[in-house]
Amino acid sequence: MTEKSDIETARRVMRIECEAIQSIADRLDENFDRAAEILMNCRGKVIVTGMGKSGHIGAKMAATFASTGTSSFYVHPGEGMHGDLGVVSENDVVIAISNSGNSPEVIGILPSVKKIGVPLIAMTGNPRSELARFADVVLDIAVKEEACPLGLAPTASTTSTLALGDALAVVLLERKGFSEEDFALLHPGGAIGKRLHLQVSHIMRAGENTPRVSVGTGVVDALVEMSSKRMGITGVFDETGRLVGCVTDGDLRRGIQRHDDFLKRKVEEIMTPDPRTMPSDTKAVEALHMMEKMRISVVFVHDPADANKIIGAVHVHDILSAGLE
Repeated sequence: MTEKSDIETARRVMRIECEAIQSIADRLDENFDRAAEILMNCRGKVIVTGMGKSGHIGAKMAATFASTGTSSFYVHPGEGMHGDLGVVSENDVVIAISNSGNSPEVIGILPSVKKIGVPLIAMTGNPRSELARFADVVLDIAVKEEACPLGLAPTASTTSTLALGDALAVVLLERKGFSEEDFALLHPGGAIGKRLHLQVSHIMRAGENTPRVSVGTGVVDALVEMSSKRMGITGVFDETGRLVGCVTDGDLRRGIQRHDDFLKRKVEEIMTPDPRTMPSDTKAVEALHMMEKMRISVVFVHDPADANKIIGAVHVHDILSAGLE
């Protein structure tokens, strides 16, 4: 096959799947509202089940629910028939996924689900199926065609089901007032955890590692301080300990151009006054965005309770080295 035909095939697949999602979005009705209300009122867990590819989608749905504030997990229907239904309690809600609505493994656990007495939400493309008959609410996932040219491999149907599950999760997130802080609590690790948890205080250079000189310090001594601290900057502090300016590599270059006796000058003659500062509890990702916007590479860090109390400095490379982008 040529490269062009491969691209055409890929575009056809994506077009079919986009159209399938749009079709389901257009067909949303009061059943979606009823399903959302049932899930919102759930006092226990949301148990998601499905067989085959529907099971993989169900596992992803359960993970999305759990990560956005709705306690949920996936139960394999085959395992459910052999004891795993023991996790289902009367306070739970079950979401069962089957495009045909007649998957034997899913149908096999439904009598027990109903006997336990939990609400059952069906996601199926067949409103006349056994699954639909058992369900309290039926969400229509029927698609016009699969993206598979054989019409056999679940493609458009599974993509649409996943999108519908995401829609439910986001509705619940918004109705529960799930916040960024809540999300951070549930995502302590990885790149997401760093973006939500990592603060400037965790990576800043503090104490003796903070480049600092006093008003009246000579340029040569300031240069020594900048070289030893390796941040390309030094803060300039007055007699009360207040940060009144900074000297950067750029200030040094400009000073050399302007003053023949540059090395005999004092830092206050060449410094940049009132440098940018931020509280130590600033999120590192916010600090990075601010530094990129202002085109600066170093920011001095102050105590959150006292803007005049400088406790460190952070370099853009410190943030990038922590794994943020």
